[in-house]
Formats: sequence, C-alpha cells, structure tokens
Amino acid sequence: MYSMSVSVDGFVADRAGSFDWAGPDDELIRFHHAEVGQLGGYLLGRRLYENMLVWETDPAMRETEIGAAFADIWRDLPKVVFSRTLDDVQGNARLAKASVAEEIAMALDSTDKPVSIGGTVLAGAAIELGLVDELRMYRCPVVVGGGTPYLPPVTADIRLDLVETKTFSSRVIYERYRRVRDGSHQVSAG
Repeated sequence: MYSMSVSVDGFVADRAGSFDWAGPDDELIRFHHAEVGQLGGYLLGRRLYENMLVWETDPAMRETEIGAAFADIWRDLPKVVFSRTLDDVQGNARLAKASVAEEIAMALDSTDKPVSIGGTVLAGAAIELGLVDELRMYRCPVVVGGGTPYLPPVTADIRLDLVETKTFSSRVIYERYRRVRDGSHQVSAG
C-alpha cells in the first residue's frame, strides 16, 4: 500500500518542499497508529526516512502518551530504505540492496501482514511495476498550487475502486482505493 497526506490538488509537499499543512492532530495520529500497527514492514525513500527518523531518535516525540505510542510502533516496524546517498541507517532499518521489485518481494515474504511503501519516487516506481495494491490518501483541506505530486505520471491507466472513506474533525478526508486487477469493480464501503 502507498499511504501519504496530500493536498486537495494532489501534492505531498508544496513548492518550497514544506508539508507543515499536513501535521496530524490527535485523532489522525490515533488512526495512523492503527494503520501502521497492522504493518509487517515499510519501504521508504531517503527523504521520508530522514523525516520519520525523529520518531526513533528525538525524545521530544515521546513527551505525550500518543506520541510515545506512535514512536514505539514506528521504532519496532522493520524498514527498508532506498537511497543512493546514505551509507548507513539507524534503528530497525536497513539499506535496500536489490531492485524495488526484489525488495518488495522480500518484504512481503518476511511477513503475513501488509507492507507499506512511502516516498513519491519509490512509490512511483512500484506503481509503474504494478506492485501497489492500495492507495491511501489523507486529503488535507489546502490547495498548494504545486510541489511534489502524490502520484507520478503513469504509462497506462490504473483502474481503482474506492473502498473506504472517513472524514476527521480536522476536515482531513481519508480515501482508500484498491487496484482493480481483473477488470471488475467491487462495491465501495465507507
């Protein structure tokens, strides 16, 4: 699955590279706890790894009960980091040594739980290879007008079924789409 916060106009970061408009409130953090707590692994690009590393290294992230709970979940989750510039990684992470397809296969083989992928470039490569089964967006009520797009350009249409939605008190809308593999559509739930 590929899951990230996104602006109404489809960007995960604005033109300046900022995503401070996507900061979750306690309700969203609890929802993220549940989602991340179900995972058996996480594949991520360097930038996302560096942004999320604070959950493993910064004691300030543990100052609240909800922050400490998420830090524990994130710390314990096995992670594979794709980077051309890092020589090493910290915590429960390792640098990818194989191709995107091979690393995804290894991650899936190592667990009976879902595996998530994060970072737009990495997710784009996996989407193009047909290796992403679900898209999960946390659509934030902001238009940023440009920046880093959630989805890359693709070479062929990708059919999706909307299988779940949820609106949070912060006005963020969670959208969960499943890739249609056989040409048939399922009934949406939400």
